[in-house]
Formats: sequence, structure tokens, C-alpha cells
Amino acid sequence: MSTSTPSLRIGTRASLLARTQSEQVGKAIFAALGRDTVLVNVSTEGDVNMAPVSGPNGLGGTGVFVSAVRDALLRGEVDLVVHSLKDLPTAPADGITLAAVPLREDPRDVVVARDGLTLGELPQGSKVGTGAPRRVAQIEALGFPIELVGIRGNVDTRIGKVRSGELDAVVLARAGISRLGRLDEVTEVLDPLQVLPSPGQGALAIECRSADAELAAALHDALDDAHTHACVLAERALLAGLEAGCSAPVGALAEIAEGDDGDELWIRAVALSPDGGLFVRRSASGPPDDAVGVGQRLAAEMLADGAAELIDPSPVDAVRRRS
Repeated sequence: MSTSTPSLRIGTRASLLARTQSEQVGKAIFAALGRDTVLVNVSTEGDVNMAPVSGPNGLGGTGVFVSAVRDALLRGEVDLVVHSLKDLPTAPADGITLAAVPLREDPRDVVVARDGLTLGELPQGSKVGTGAPRRVAQIEALGFPIELVGIRGNVDTRIGKVRSGELDAVVLARAGISRLGRLDEVTEVLDPLQVLPSPGQGALAIECRSADAELAAALHDALDDAHTHACVLAERALLAGLEAGCSAPVGALAEIAEGDDGDELWIRAVALSPDGGLFVRRSASGPPDDAVGVGQRLAAEMLADGAAELIDPSPVDAVRRRS
């Protein structure tokens, strides 16, 4: 009598985007390892509490979409979990291993606006929805005569506010729109030279228990993309070095290009005041196998230029900027 290999249980948030991402990972696991998978929904604080993620009355930002899913993993209720990597806290989690970072989707931000418009074409006073301080600060710095409005909810809810006329446009991550098959609704793709994405945006993180070393190795060998992994390591090292959470007004994007002596990792980053009026913008490069070091050194340079005061200003600094 033979016994079949049990399905791998994938822990995921219950939103359509999270489930779609996890289903894609499940298909990749089956194709590479021949293992069936089953999704297990986990409700997180960020899903049930619709308060802003950041701000004085917010949820606290870092980890609100992650903690409950990781807890289910540590309790043995699931075998692996899939996250949007930009949601992960930069500090290591005890007992959990980042097994794989698959090939990244396009990390840029996009606009979905009424009448096919771009941000620059929107009339004065138009209402544009985004809940991310990083997007708010960078879009404010562009000087468009628009009103930025805080917004929460899934992709369908946000785009629905444009379709209903409640908002004139919303700004979203292109990766999520792409995974949901809704790129035809995008009216503008924002150039990273103007709006840098969130560190890790467009990438997925596949985690499992550290004790499950065999599974972690199998997932890494089958699904990890070395270039993507190096890029997000640099971006996350920068974020950790700035001591900024995933909701801070910090944008970063690392890419790997062919140099004279082989592959070279380039990273651009910006830290802004909440209103976008002040910023520190720098770039750095180095070998991909020193991705963490490249990110750390760039963070140190930005801190020396005053980035910390922009990300988390003191009351005195805030008064000084207003005066």
C-alpha cells in the first residue's frame, strides 16, 4: 500500500490579491517540486482594522499584514507563507527563514484615473487617493495642483472609488494590478526618477519554519531568483539602516546591470519630509554578493545628510520647517 505526499499548506491573507499571489506560488511549487498545495486563509490586523496604517491614530505600520500569518506558521497550522515582501519588518523573525524571493514583478507605481488622465493632466483640485506617506511626499514634491486623500482597502475598492466618481484617481503598485490581470485600467506608469517605489515593492517573500531546513532548501532551489533577492536585500538593508518602517516616507529601488567586471548592483533611494518639501536623495553601487553592505553604506550616507530628521522629525524641526 502506498501513501501520497501530503499537500503543502500555504498561509495567506484572505484578500483577492494575496490569494492570487499565493496561488501563483502554489502553481510554481507544483511545477518545480511536484507537490500539491492548499491555501489557508489567515486574518491579519491590517485586514480587519481599516484605520490608517501610519499616523498618530494608525495601526503602527510595520508588521500589521504579517504577524498573524507568521504566528500561524510557528503554530504549525501551515507549512509556508507568502507575503508581499514590502510588508515584511526588516528585523529577523525568530524561528522563521526567508526561503525564497521569486522573480520580481515591475516595481513601479501606477495611476488609475478617470477619463484616461495622467497626474499632470488632472484639473486643479482633483482628489487623488493614496494611503502611503512615501507616495504622498513624492507626489507633493512634483507640485501638481491636486488634493491627496488617504485611502485604505483592496485594489477593487480603491479603483471603485474612481469609477464611482468619489475620487479622480488612485495611485497603486503596478505589481498588484498586473497579478490581478487589470493592467488595462492603468492610465499612467510613474517614472522612478520622480516616484521611487517602496523597498521590496513588486517582490514576494516565501517563508517557512527554520526547523524545516529541507523544505526551505527545496523552495530556495526551485523558486528563488538571485538577482531579485540581491536587490531586495539591498533595499531592506537601507530601510533597516535608516531605522524606518514599511510605511515611512522612504523610496528605494535596486537593479542589477552588467558592468565592466561583471554584474553590478545599483540602488537609488530617497527620504522625504511628510510634505515632500525636504528630501535626501542618493545612490550607490557594488557587487551583488555584497547587497546588504551596499544598502547599509547608502543608509549611512543618507543619515549623515540628515535623513533621520526628515523621516521622524522632532517638534522643533517641524516648527522650523513651517516658519
